[in-house]
Amino acid sequence: MGIFTRLTDIVNSNINHILDKAEDPAKMIRMMVQEMEDTLVEVRSSTARVIADRKEMERNLTRLQDAQDEWYSKAELALNKDREDLANAALIERAKMAELAENLAEDRAPLDEALKKYESDIISLEAKIKEAKQKQRSLVERQESATSQLKVRQKLYDNRIGDVMTRFTQMEKRVDDTESRVEAADMGRERSLSEEFSDLESQQQVADDLAALKAKMAKTKKSQAK
Repeated sequence: MGIFTRLTDIVNSNINHILDKAEDPAKMIRMMVQEMEDTLVEVRSSTARVIADRKEMERNLTRLQDAQDEWYSKAELALNKDREDLANAALIERAKMAELAENLAEDRAPLDEALKKYESDIISLEAKIKEAKQKQRSLVERQESATSQLKVRQKLYDNRIGDVMTRFTQMEKRVDDTESRVEAADMGRERSLSEEFSDLESQQQVADDLAALKAKMAKTKKSQAK
């Protein structure tokens, strides 16, 4: 079943409103454009049939007019030959042709009205199709832009996380190296009081740097999760 139930639905449709409610706007706009174009084909086909009917009517009216002229000429001929009876019969036939032409001409008005309506429908449909295709192009461009931005951001965040992890590993190695030097320095001798404080200050600085790096890493992960 189509999105629209009749041509009026298409003409009066609010494309933005329909897309706002759609789960898949890109798919919906494709379906809308396809249905609009199919409807336009049907309207053009109906218009072509009306035009053909009107042309056939014009040909019949021309033939009826020619027949009237011919019967009138026959009536003149009959009178010239003093055959009033034949002239009268010819004029009766001419009157019949005139009546047929009059009845046929009355049927021309509805065809003219139908053609005007179809022309209006075609103009409205083409405008709606143009609007829908512009919306379709906009959706495609937005989708491509969003996809591109997502890839850039993913790459950016991946690099940042990689950098943080590398620095974190380096910091841990510095801590290990510092602790190893402290252990090595303690072997076989007693450390002076100044060395003790120096070691404490060094360890504290490394600990502070490590804590700061951990906090930065946690903040980065939190931003990415959003």
